Amino acid sequence: MIHDAAAGVILHEGRVLLARRHEQLKAFPGYWAFPGGKVDPEDRRDDEDVALALQRALVREVHEEIGVDIAGMLADHQVADIAELGCATTPRFAPHRFATRFYCITLRVEPALALQADEITETDWRTPEEWLNQWRRGRLLCAPPTLAVLEALASDAEQPAAPDFRERFGSDGATAWYEPVAGLRILAVHSKTIPPAQHTNCFYIVDGDSGGILVDPSPADEDAFDRLHATVAPWPLDAVMLTHHHPDHNERANRLARERGVPLLCSADTRTRIAAREGTDWFDGITVRELAEGDTIGRWMTEPVRVIAVPGHDAGQLAPLPDSRAWCVVSDLIQGIGTVVVGGDEGDMAAYFRSLERVIDLDPAVIVPSHGMAMGGTWKLAQTLAHRRQRESQVLALHAGGADVDAMLETIYGADTPAFLMPLARLNINAHLDKLRDEGRLEATADGA
Repeated sequence: MIHDAAAGVILHEGRVLLARRHEQLKAFPGYWAFPGGKVDPEDRRDDEDVALALQRALVREVHEEIGVDIAGMLADHQVADIAELGCATTPRFAPHRFATRFYCITLRVEPALALQADEITETDWRTPEEWLNQWRRGRLLCAPPTLAVLEALASDAEQPAAPDFRERFGSDGATAWYEPVAGLRILAVHSKTIPPAQHTNCFYIVDGDSGGILVDPSPADEDAFDRLHATVAPWPLDAVMLTHHHPDHNERANRLARERGVPLLCSADTRTRIAAREGTDWFDGITVRELAEGDTIGRWMTEPVRVIAVPGHDAGQLAPLPDSRAWCVVSDLIQGIGTVVVGGDEGDMAAYFRSLERVIDLDPAVIVPSHGMAMGGTWKLAQTLAHRRQRESQVLALHAGGADVDAMLETIYGADTPAFLMPLARLNINAHLDKLRDEGRLEATADGA
């Protein structure tokens, strides 16, 4: 579903206001954006042009989020001009989609701000070029339409041209991609992953003008492979890296590395597990470099990008992290769409807890999962850890009451979980039980519960 939305591009004396969205928001958490939001039922009138509903939403949302009364400022002649800039539609791979209309609002006076704390954490006034420089330095997380508006304003703030909001989608035979942080491109590759997710993020880390690293290419079929191959063909490539061994992170990755003539980087555990599953010939014709904690895979913004070990979901899982901690590709440590599975011989719930705690302590500015969109801050990691701790307490209490795994499945997941996901839910419960046993917090029983 696509929701109508409005955003206010507020200008005063050559500077534009951006607001940082709270990390707990479902849509664009932690992003720097123009204040605004979606059209609510209260903004609509029967048989009325949607433009009027958008304008009402604009006035209401800007007032709610940052305390600026556009209607009152208009009445007091404090608004020099309001002009519509255009409409951008969120790409199809995003979990939350909006058709957002942007309105350029030029003010004669700088307004006092009153932030809605549960939606906006901070604001700043900068010239469009200053904001763009922040983005170019990799220090600004923003959605492509925000960047497009800033570029239009930097070209001509008095009479900005309509930004180019066109989606980079399949009509040209390419894979959709966006760049929320400069030098870190996210490609939405159709993969054989677990629903409701349909894509696995593939990452391209830009190393200046001379190279780059492609992380987790995993096209599900020949069409997806051809699209991905066509998209990255013009991009210089030094290596392909795999975060872990699960197929939805590396299907056809060997073929891409082979055809581009570049090495493949992965942990020793990942290499062993792929060879066991696919056969050792999966790596034929490819130079494989095994990675360990702290190894450098390349550079971003002139600084080294190293890998840190984040086992738990998968024993060999690695996460690329630049030295500045401007971002971290956490792979399947968390999910923007769906739920992380911990279990089987590659899963370890205790290790999973430690990995979450470690990345939270490192405190990267931007967290990038393999399913879902990039997000600002570590709030989602902390939320996931809190959820896992709550689930562990629930499993412990049920076990103390005599429940076996089947009874735990029914109580914890019940009828709301699709049947095809129940085996994965069972893995999670058993992983919690294994952790509790290893810690001496419960005794093993004859039925394995």
